[in-house]
Amino acid sequence: MELKDLINASESDGNDKPEKISPLKSLEKDLKFYSESIKEVSAEIVNEGISDYPIFIAHQHEVNIGELILDRADLGTSWSVQASTLDEFIKKGIIHPEKKERFIKTFKNPEDFICVFVIVPEGANFVFYPYH
Repeated sequence: MELKDLINASESDGNDKPEKISPLKSLEKDLKFYSESIKEVSAEIVNEGISDYPIFIAHQHEVNIGELILDRADLGTSWSVQASTLDEFIKKGIIHPEKKERFIKTFKNPEDFICVFVIVPEGANFVFYPYH
């Protein structure tokens, strides 16, 4: 799933109600801003043998997974980002061990895409976002 798929998922259905701005619009802006830094951390995770599956958690509240690498309060942005790995997601029970192979098959090349676990009040989901 791409970020734009989530952003456009709440398109107007023809009603004339004012459209609520998705918080994912600000995430897309922040990911463009963070792209180079995330790519460096991703390469470090892979090159140092920590994991072949780096995952970055985008959130606007405190979360208890990964290591904070980009703090929205320090950077004046809307989203904070934490770095993690597939193994940590399995250990924390976010990805069930029996789903590991399926996740690996859908995982996109970390040199070309950021694997983002987006946490919003409505829930959380994985998105693969291309580097810019």
